[in-house]
Amino acid sequence: MPTSAPANAPTGWRAIGWRDWVGLAARLVLGGVLFVAGALKVTNLPSSALAVRAYKILQYDLAGMVGYALPIVEMVVGLLLITGLFTRWSAAVGGLLMVAFIIGISSAWARGLSLDCGCFGGGGEVELARAIAAYPWEIARDLGLLALAVWLVVRPVTPYSVETRLFGPTSIDDIDFDEE
Repeated sequence: MPTSAPANAPTGWRAIGWRDWVGLAARLVLGGVLFVAGALKVTNLPSSALAVRAYKILQYDLAGMVGYALPIVEMVVGLLLITGLFTRWSAAVGGLLMVAFIIGISSAWARGLSLDCGCFGGGGEVELARAIAAYPWEIARDLGLLALAVWLVVRPVTPYSVETRLFGPTSIDDIDFDEE
């Protein structure tokens, strides 16, 4: 159902609907979390590499490379989402990061490792009780962020984005599927 524009609105303008506001919130929350997570780790890349290695999933050298690259990737994807540039692709990368984080935390939990996730800096071994208490919340947080990423992959057009400024306020809601 197309969103109608006021009679005096400029050509190409459309009213902003609730789905657009959800998309904007999803873009800003997911982008903000990724940017902050990366920014907190980028100042201490060796610690980020140690946090990735603590999961004991990847080969030692590969885990180190991932630990060094991850904060930069998080910051770039976060900035792209915050500004609303390449939203669908940025959300897809953000969603894949969330899937990887969920797998990592679940794997550590299943194998009895007691780790601080290292999501916002730090990382490494912690007391078992602390880790077991934190794992469900960390997985729930990442599932919520994954849901935001999926929303943006399906519906990437949001208000106040660079894409909207460059390409106009079009979305799938503006397409009339009954027209031939």
